Amino acid sequence: MLSRGSFLKNAAIGDHNQCTKRFFNSNSVSIGCRKPVISSSSSSVGVRSGPVLAVATNERESKSKQQVSYEPSLADRLRLGTMSEDGMSYKEKFIVRCYEVGVNKTVTVETIANLLQEVGCNHAQSVGFSTDGFATTHSMRKLHLIWVTARMYIEIYKYPAWSDVVEIETWCQSEGRIGTRRDWILKDCATGEVIGRATSKWLMMNQDTRRLQKVTDEVRDELELYFPKELRLAFPEENNGSLKKIPKLEDPAEYSKLGLVPRRADLDMNQHVNNVTYIGWVLESMPQEIIDTHELGTITIDYRRECQHDDVVDSLTSVEPIEDTDALGANGSATAAKDVNKSFLHLLRLSSDGLEINRCRTEWRKKPSRK
Repeated sequence: MLSRGSFLKNAAIGDHNQCTKRFFNSNSVSIGCRKPVISSSSSSVGVRSGPVLAVATNERESKSKQQVSYEPSLADRLRLGTMSEDGMSYKEKFIVRCYEVGVNKTVTVETIANLLQEVGCNHAQSVGFSTDGFATTHSMRKLHLIWVTARMYIEIYKYPAWSDVVEIETWCQSEGRIGTRRDWILKDCATGEVIGRATSKWLMMNQDTRRLQKVTDEVRDELELYFPKELRLAFPEENNGSLKKIPKLEDPAEYSKLGLVPRRADLDMNQHVNNVTYIGWVLESMPQEIIDTHELGTITIDYRRECQHDDVVDSLTSVEPIEDTDALGANGSATAAKDVNKSFLHLLRLSSDGLEINRCRTEWRKKPSRK
């Protein structure tokens, strides 16, 4: 696990007291809805104004913004999400639901990945991008372009439990000429503690041809209105885990789960398997003794091929070879220290022809003692 360093210490100090006060400044809290809290203060639903949207002008250099009238929807009014004062990031709070908790009595990594996706889409909607779930700009819709995930990297330091309140901040910025990146920081809303970070890379695909396409100047002009003026990274540390390449797992794998089939519920609005489903498939081939004694600390997943509703998938897993000589004993064997994290390589491939769907790396740590 990477050291959080001064970045996380500073991030954790933040505005958690304000967050807690803002969240509980309500006379009525309903547990039956994911976004249940409506403030009883002066900024009530009836008078809440919609966000000010920015629209790119024809003068690319000026990047000027024009105010556009926007009437917030009911979801906007109930959602616990706000743009930052400078409009460069978006924060939203969530209550952990009982069905989002797994065998460890804490949220699953799939829950966290779903929340990251939710916050990203809500951020896009809040600035006036497509409300159909694709988070596309006007130019993208005109050109039949959509976003596809190229890589996702998640670090989890502490898993929230049922009824915990989590605040997630997200922002976007450019990633070369062919895509963008989205970063997230997760905090315990009660304490302000940073409990996780994540980053992702996204590429543009033509929805009709299913081919990748460079981000056009017109699209980039629309996006850059909401990019931070200076580079901001969730993982600013050098040589952090998000930068590591994932070697391909070679046969024979030590563990496998064969013949996985997408359910109808696994398909997203693009009619292919949702990004989070792949994470669940990866974990299906993890050895049970690791699941029983360890919890997932980091996961990196490279997406290489779309999976359709009628595909059959094999999940393969092997222990990652140890390359760091400091982690080896005097005789060259791996140490048996209890606090040594365990790393695994994973491969999802089509059962029919062995084509690679994605590759993945996970790192696991001993489960903490629970009260």
